[in-house]
Amino acid sequence: MIIGYARVSTEEQKLDLQIQALHQAGCERIFTDHGQSGADFERCGLEEAMKTLKSCDVLVVWRLDRLGRSLAGLVGLMDELGKRGIHFRSLMENIDTASSGGRLMFHLMAALAEFERSIISERTKAGLEVAKRRGRRLGRPKVLTSEQVTEAHDVIARGVSTMDEIAARLSVSKRTLRRHIDCWKMSATGC
Repeated sequence: MIIGYARVSTEEQKLDLQIQALHQAGCERIFTDHGQSGADFERCGLEEAMKTLKSCDVLVVWRLDRLGRSLAGLVGLMDELGKRGIHFRSLMENIDTASSGGRLMFHLMAALAEFERSIISERTKAGLEVAKRRGRRLGRPKVLTSEQVTEAHDVIARGVSTMDEIAARLSVSKRTLRRHIDCWKMSATGC
């Protein structure tokens, strides 16, 4: 069975061109998503198409970006299709995994996605290292100042207020307050 999938990002866009091309490509059923972003691969129409596809079926899209915008997400979806014995065809890019050239194109895409992930990881690590050397504090900013923690500890120790009351007054959870106080106890300069 040849199954088509079409998607547009906004409600104003129309699916007509894609659906016409999918019919011309011989699609027996066409699933659609209207007004859905390509960044998310959890879409009703796409999920229904994936449930319908069986081994030796073909999933056809008008253009690759109609299936999704994330290269890593596309590669993951292609991998799932391959494991299930389902072929994939993109009309505009002329990719067909039923052919050796289409499989080569898929493997090139997978290699490029892996390369992209590695480059991003290397840049992130290098940027963090530079920031550390410059003395920048990394991570989320602290929700409580050392003065607030010191005062909270003193008020609780004297029995003036409970942990719950102080946490509510500082707009933090009791767990967060306890963690900050425990850290303060371990070190006068904080964690």
